[in-house]
Amino acid sequence: MADPAEGYRVTVFSLFDFYPGQKIHIDGGPRKGDWEVVNLTERKVKLRCPVSLREFEWDRFCYHVAEQEVKAWPQED
Repeated sequence: MADPAEGYRVTVFSLFDFYPGQKIHIDGGPRKGDWEVVNLTERKVKLRCPVSLREFEWDRFCYHVAEQEVKAWPQED
């Protein structure tokens, strides 16, 4: 625990600004894997699995961690 006179170490999370057609990879959790952004609103994001082509709509939940170039998408588990 930090001394209040020195300040506190705080982790800050920011909602990620998706765009339709974006290819994403979620690293962990129940939505782990590759997805394509189909549609979004201020409160919801609709994602499509690139393998099964099934679509799911969830409350916006992702936070940006890193952006990287990959050789294959979707990736094999």
